[in-house]
Amino acid sequence: MSTRFPPDFNSSNPAAPPLRALFMGTPQFAAPALDALHANPAVAIAAVCTPPDRRRGRGQTLAPPPVKQRALELGLPVIQPPTLRTPDAIADLASYHPDLIIVAAYGQLLPPAILNLPPLGCLNLHPSLLPRHRGPSPVAGAILAGDAITGISIMRLDAGMDTGPVIAQQQRPILPQDDAATLTEALFQDGAALLNKIIPRWAAGAIPAIPQDDAQATYTAKIERAHGQADWRLPAVQLARMQRAYTPWPGLYTHWNGKELKLLAVAAIPGAAPPGLVIASPDSDSDSAIGSPIAIGTSDGLLAAHTLQLEGRRPADAADLLRGYPGLAGAMLG
Repeated sequence: MSTRFPPDFNSSNPAAPPLRALFMGTPQFAAPALDALHANPAVAIAAVCTPPDRRRGRGQTLAPPPVKQRALELGLPVIQPPTLRTPDAIADLASYHPDLIIVAAYGQLLPPAILNLPPLGCLNLHPSLLPRHRGPSPVAGAILAGDAITGISIMRLDAGMDTGPVIAQQQRPILPQDDAATLTEALFQDGAALLNKIIPRWAAGAIPAIPQDDAQATYTAKIERAHGQADWRLPAVQLARMQRAYTPWPGLYTHWNGKELKLLAVAAIPGAAPPGLVIASPDSDSDSAIGSPIAIGTSDGLLAAHTLQLEGRRPADAADLLRGYPGLAGAMLG
């Protein structure tokens, strides 16, 4: 792979001007990468590109993306094009003359005109060990698949969906207590540190970009709210993975007496009961963190439910919920 360099860049000269970088990101978990680059003397962030402010909440007040908030705190210029596919948006990004574009959970595919804009390319932080778990939900995909290990990949973007060549990767074990929220945060922290390690070597042409093996690729789908609805015909192990994979949204939920019942903390345990039936839990007297007075039947094993939230109520542990709603014991969940 050939690499072009900024005309005045000299990796062996500590007095050389820093690389001009555009940062593109949106959610809070992308902010550590922005912080890391801002603190790196080898990088000068010319501007931060993030989507427009959106109306949120009951009051529908305009709220900025978290990356915009952090950029303003750091005193960095912010641009917010509604789309990247207009000539004006492309010209706006080009006006900053970036040597490199760093993308961290921006949320839009970059058109070829932007991919080809910086001499050093567009580098993307992707929270999986590519080519495994391409697509929009790689962290949830790893948890749902029962993977023991995942990681962060830094790749050079091309026109495909997560198909670009990989520059660097770092592994991270998936712990039993990890959910999509905590694991995503940890992976992007790893990615922020990894970025700072590889950028000087990438700019110097010392790191190859390794093409992905498309034959080994797996794909994830965009998460929809319906994905969180518990199907009690599934094994308990899979339902427990769903609860972790869909935290914070949409969570794992079911229905009882016409109301939604969220399952906020669960564990797969041995035992048997008809799918969807709430029974006394075999581990109710255990010292385990998930010890619960109730469990729910599945196609294979039981799902012990420790913390639940009935629609219109606050989260409660199972014992407290049973005291208020004793009819839950022995109920058949939807």
